[in-house]
Amino acid sequence: MTGNGNPRNAAPDPAGDTRSETYGELAAVGPYGVHPGHALITMVEPHPGQERAYNRWYEDDHYIAGAMAMPWLFAGRRWVATRDLQLLRHPQDSAVARPVTAGCYLTTYWITEGRYDDHMRWTVGINTRLNRDDRVHQARTHVFTAFQDHEATVYRDGAAGPRDFHALDHPYAGLVLEVIDTDGPERRAELLAWLRESHLPRRLAGSAAAMVTVFRPTPLPADRMAYVRQVEGVDTRLTLLWFLQQDPREVWDDGFADLGAEVAASGRGRVELVAPFIPTVPGTDRYVSELR
Repeated sequence: MTGNGNPRNAAPDPAGDTRSETYGELAAVGPYGVHPGHALITMVEPHPGQERAYNRWYEDDHYIAGAMAMPWLFAGRRWVATRDLQLLRHPQDSAVARPVTAGCYLTTYWITEGRYDDHMRWTVGINTRLNRDDRVHQARTHVFTAFQDHEATVYRDGAAGPRDFHALDHPYAGLVLEVIDTDGPERRAELLAWLRESHLPRRLAGSAAAMVTVFRPTPLPADRMAYVRQVEGVDTRLTLLWFLQQDPREVWDDGFADLGAEVAASGRGRVELVAPFIPTVPGTDRYVSELR
């Protein structure tokens, strides 16, 4: 026996073997800026009857141990769609959410630019460990979960106000998730240019939205968790996050009800989902009783 009571030939304790010396080496290399070069955007539906249990697991454990404690993931925020918010979504025949009301919780995370591969190695490893240790709530469905690369941020007020790297810490009153599909990579590039140069600046002017971030999805690794399906639309899809300074219910009719029609009229793509959310209240089960 050694001085700490463990057999000399016993396997190292995973909880005690932290390899601290490696952290100093890793900190000295690679990019470490503040730009959100990548994102994880995950919309999940807890199974009926599991709403509170899912909320407590995600907030009390997974949000921290399965996300915020990971290297290079530097900001996160949880959002919720109560039943009245779910009923505002469109189109009804969404290719993203089936039915369109599915996915009452949304979580958004920023990942440091240039650190996607490093983060993915860690996230696959930690989720393997969490599953092995029975720390994953299985009674849920991933409706829309994808890592994404940042393409653009368009601001309503120019240089004034919070930047995109502040967006998940700033107390925004709401968020609108918009997903647009095109016919192929060339059409997506055309759509992105139109969004950045024309559509978004015009829609943002005088609106309740302070900024819109635009991302494109990336494929999940082959060794992803089996319950997360492979990402669709890697070459054809754009994901937009509208950060609102008002409750989305107050501005929906004037600001978001016609988004799909306007994109369709441009001939550049089809809106597959427009979904409003409000922020959760950390440490509480507020809104859990309003999901159904």
